[in-house]
Amino acid sequence: MSAPSPSAVPPVLAEVVRSGFVEGRHRGSLVLLDADGAVELALGDVTAPVFPRSSNKPMQAAGVLRAGLDLAGERLALAAASHSGEGFHRDLVRKMLAEHGLGEWQLGCPPDLPLDAEERETYLAAGGVREKVTMNCSGKHTAMLAVCALRDWPLETYLDPDHPLQRIIHRGVENAAGERVAAVGTDGCGAPLMAIGLTGLARAYRSFVLAEPGTPERRVADAMRAHPEYVAGTRRADTWLMREVPGALSKMGAEAVQAVALPDGRALAFKVDDGAVRALGPVLARALGIMGVDGPVVERIGRAPLTGGAEVVGEIRAVF
Repeated sequence: MSAPSPSAVPPVLAEVVRSGFVEGRHRGSLVLLDADGAVELALGDVTAPVFPRSSNKPMQAAGVLRAGLDLAGERLALAAASHSGEGFHRDLVRKMLAEHGLGEWQLGCPPDLPLDAEERETYLAAGGVREKVTMNCSGKHTAMLAVCALRDWPLETYLDPDHPLQRIIHRGVENAAGERVAAVGTDGCGAPLMAIGLTGLARAYRSFVLAEPGTPERRVADAMRAHPEYVAGTRRADTWLMREVPGALSKMGAEAVQAVALPDGRALAFKVDDGAVRALGPVLARALGIMGVDGPVVERIGRAPLTGGAEVVGEIRAVF
């Protein structure tokens, strides 16, 4: 078997530096689009399909609206969320289920603990156990079930890729990305997962912020930006960015995927190949800096210290 060509090896996006010594590297691919939608910067193969994981959630939420469910405000933001499992997230999921005559047992996502580490400790200390409502995708699943109940579509098979709802979502992903879905898999929450290129992912986010008011895409973008704490949580980078950079739309995904669009149409998407979420912040902050976004929030997102004992002895830093 011949060795891969140098161009096939993704570039290093971030280094792990401990005590002045580079002890690790995170490779990946990244694309930046300018305000006209043209590729301004491409590192690695930005057209090869990847699973965007939860970065697909805005498209899934738009599909739910297109299918006929009327959601707005915090409820729509929660439908596009990878929430932290905080009390206000759990309460709204339960309220939404009750509003649509649904039970927690009907959720197709697995039981889980809060995604946020601090919330998880508090939850366990109070005697909490793994529940479907607590799982970070429960808002999305609640919205999917609700529209199926509204349309009298089968509830038991709502996660089947051939279900009417999932076919609508599939077409919506392709329309937003401007490319065909390359593969369909199963996400960690059990929902169908559509693979597209990073350029397509950035185009999708760009299309959401530039969509006409009142369209499903714009309604999702507006709800996420107005209620970012419901999209992520009180201690999450997506929340900080959407709260402090006017008009920004931001959503991370598992396995170190990130997509962001700015209100003028500039957008970015990247994936760290080894799935190291610890590299997300430094890479995101550097990409935002290249786009001209700066300030305390970017510094906060980019901070990834390494400790030795009780002392900070290094950092994870972007290197592009």
